[in-house]
Amino acid sequence: MADIVLLHPNRDKAESKATKAVVILLLIVSAVLILVVTFGGWSQLQGAQIVSFVYAGLYLVMAYFVARWNRGVLPVAAALAILFAVIAAVAGPAWFDRDKAGFDQASLDSAVLGMLTLIIVPVQLLLAAFAMRGFQQQWNVEVEVPREEPDGYGQMQPA
Repeated sequence: MADIVLLHPNRDKAESKATKAVVILLLIVSAVLILVVTFGGWSQLQGAQIVSFVYAGLYLVMAYFVARWNRGVLPVAAALAILFAVIAAVAGPAWFDRDKAGFDQASLDSAVLGMLTLIIVPVQLLLAAFAMRGFQQQWNVEVEVPREEPDGYGQMQPA
């Protein structure tokens, strides 16, 4: 019986590699933005800090799995991104409302926190779009080829 190797031809495409890189970048940027808003507005979040930490942690774990070409987390990332985009769209104007006399100020200026919160919205929408694009690229497709096959779908396998 010939030695069989598994190839993932869809992972070798430049489009797939670019999509993977963008999804990882957007997941990390999302986690950082969430943590900046959390720490910047710590005293005004009224117990919602744990939700922010969970979200940021999930995004970082998903970035790890996407880096390993795991396509299964992409729909979950898209769904969480849509949910968080809605939350951020609702929360953003509330930060701007706090930028008046008589309100307690957070570590960061309320206008800055409002702007960062509103920046999260398009980042989440981009994350959802790119995650679903990555899911459509079928990173999980495997092709069995004999080790001796000369082209190996464009890849030479070590002997």
